[in-house]
Amino acid sequence: MLRVTRISENIAIIAVMHRLLVVFVFLLVACQTLVHQPSTPSSPVVGTHTPAVLQPSSTPSFIPIPERNTPISPPLTAASGQPIADTFTVNFHPDGALYVGDLISLEVIPLAESSLEDRSVRVQVDGPDGVILPEGEFAPYGIGGRFQATMLWVWDTSGLEAGEHSLTVSIVPDGPTWTETLSLLPQEGVPLPEPGSRWAQEESECCLVYYITGTPAERDLEWLLEMLEEQVDKANRLLEVELEQPIIVTFLPRVMGHGGFAGDEISVAYLDRNYAGSSEEIILHHEFVHALDSDLGGELRPTMLVEGLAVYLTGGHFKPEPLMSRAAALLPPVEGCVEPSDGVRISGDINSGVEICGLDWYLPLTLLVDDFYFSQHEIGYLQAGALVEFMVDTWGWDAFSDFYRDIHPQAESPEDSQLEGGTQALAIDTALWDHFGLTLQELEGSFLEALEGESLTPVLAEDVRLSVTFYEAVRRYQELLDSSAYFMTAWLPNGDQMRERGIVADYLRRPLETENLVLETMLAAAEVNLRAGDYKRMEELLIAINAVLDAFSSSDADPFASHPIGSDYFHLVEAILAAGYQPEEIRLEKNKARVRVSTSGLELLELNFYRERVGWVLMHQAGN
Repeated sequence: MLRVTRISENIAIIAVMHRLLVVFVFLLVACQTLVHQPSTPSSPVVGTHTPAVLQPSSTPSFIPIPERNTPISPPLTAASGQPIADTFTVNFHPDGALYVGDLISLEVIPLAESSLEDRSVRVQVDGPDGVILPEGEFAPYGIGGRFQATMLWVWDTSGLEAGEHSLTVSIVPDGPTWTETLSLLPQEGVPLPEPGSRWAQEESECCLVYYITGTPAERDLEWLLEMLEEQVDKANRLLEVELEQPIIVTFLPRVMGHGGFAGDEISVAYLDRNYAGSSEEIILHHEFVHALDSDLGGELRPTMLVEGLAVYLTGGHFKPEPLMSRAAALLPPVEGCVEPSDGVRISGDINSGVEICGLDWYLPLTLLVDDFYFSQHEIGYLQAGALVEFMVDTWGWDAFSDFYRDIHPQAESPEDSQLEGGTQALAIDTALWDHFGLTLQELEGSFLEALEGESLTPVLAEDVRLSVTFYEAVRRYQELLDSSAYFMTAWLPNGDQMRERGIVADYLRRPLETENLVLETMLAAAEVNLRAGDYKRMEELLIAINAVLDAFSSSDADPFASHPIGSDYFHLVEAILAAGYQPEEIRLEKNKARVRVSTSGLELLELNFYRERVGWVLMHQAGN
C-alpha cells in the first residue's frame, strides 16, 4: 500500500532547501506580479498551478524529490583537468534534438554553492576563430531562484553545416573553461508540425488569445474561445466587476508546471497528452479571478488570501471539490479511527459509526501565511480555499471583502503580539482585530473547530491523500525527465519576443523519448482513475510510476523492469510507435489496451491492442 510518510533523512534535506529558498520569498507576491529573471525570459508568477517545496520538520514529507541538475554525460574536463561535471551543467533549448536554423539558448548552472555574483559566461563557437556569443551574467532564475547564467537565443545556427559543433565555455574572468560538443541535424529533419507552424492570434470580448498553428489549440479554437468567455463571465458575476482591458491568454502545446502560469499574460497547457491532468476551465477561472481581484485593489492582499479567494470562487483547486470537507482530511487522526483506504474497502463512501483517520497534514496558519509559496502546494491551496469559505460563511461576503481590502502592512509588532513586524501574518492579525475583534490565532481555533465538525468520509480522505501523492509524482517526473517543465525553473521565454521573432520551437519541442511517452501516459491514466474514484487502480499506477522513477534515480539500465505495470506500458508504447503512431492516452486492462493515438497531424484515432505471446499486437481501428 502506497503511503505518504515522514522520512527523517528527507526532512534534513528539505530544511536546507527551505533555508536557501526563503531568501527569495520577498520576490513572490500576488499572481499578477512578476518574479525577476535575468535577461529577457518572461517570469512566471505563482498562481493556481505553481506549487512549492515541502516545509521542514513540522510539516509532512512526501515522496522524496531527487537531486536536481544531474551532471551531463559524458563528463567534461577543464583545461586544468578539473572535472566540469562536478562543477557546472549546461542546458540547451529548444529541448531534444537541435537542427540547423535553430535559435539556441543556454542555461549554465553551477552544481555547488560558489561566489559567482560578479561573474559571467562567455561562449565561443567552433574554436578560436569562431563567433563569440553574447555573454550571460549569473543571477537568480525562476520561482525557485536557481542561480545560473541564462543566455537567451544567443546562437543563431542559420547557415551552419549539419554535424558536430564545439562550444568553448568560459566562466569569466578567471575560469574554468571547458568544451561542449553538440550535433546539429539537417534543417529538413525538423519534426512536424513545426516547419509549417507559426504564432496566430484571435481576439474575443474578454481576451486576446495567442496559439501556435498546427497544435490542438488551433483544432479546438472555437470551443476554447467559448470557454474563455464563459469563465470570465462567471468570475465577473462572482466579484461584481468588469475587466478593464482584455486578458492575454497563451495556449501552450506542452505541459509547464501543473498546466499554467500567470504573469503579464496567462499561459495554459493545451495538448492531447496532458500528464499533469489539469483542467483548462479551472485554471482559467482561477486566473481570471486573480485579474479581477487585482483590479479591485487593496494595499496589501496577503498571498494566502489571494490564492484562497481564487480557489474558493472557482469552487476548487485542480477540480471542483467540497473545500471544508476535504480540508478536514488534513487534521490529525483520532484514537480508534480507521485508515481511509481501509474505510473505502469496508463500506465505500458511507461508514456509519466509524471515525475515519485524518492525514495529519494540516499546516499552522502562522507558518502558511508567510511561507505560502514554499509550503506543500496541494495542502496550502486547499487550506487557503477552505479558510476563505469559512470566513465568508461566518461573516458574509460583504464583511469578508471589507476586511480583505483593508489589510495594511504593519512595520512594528505590538508588545502583546508574538507575530513579527513586517509579516503578512501580523497584517492579517491586525485587520482581523479591527473588523471582527479576534486574532489570527483565534480565527484558526474557530476554523479548526469547524473542520473537526465536518463529516470525513473514506472517499474524501483517500482522494486528498492520492491527489497530493499524484502531484508529487508529476513534479518528480519533471525533475528527472522533463526539467524545462519543472515549476521552480520552468523555461518560459518572453511571449512578446517569441511572437515578434516567430519562435515556436521552444514550446513545440519537448522530450519525446520512449521513456517520456511511457511515464506521461501512466501519469495521465493515474489521474483519470483518480477523477473516476478508482483509487485502487490509481494507487497501483502510482506505485509503478515511483518504482520506475526510483530506478531512473539509481541509473538503472532497465528502469521499466522495476515494476510489472511499468514493463507492460513500456512494451505497449514500443508496439504503438512501431505501428507508426504516437500514444496520447492508454487504457490498459489485463491483456487488452484501448489507445488514443496521433500521427503527424491533429487527428486522433482509437486503436485496440491485445497481448499475445509475441507481445502487444494491433488488432483494429476502433474509430476516430
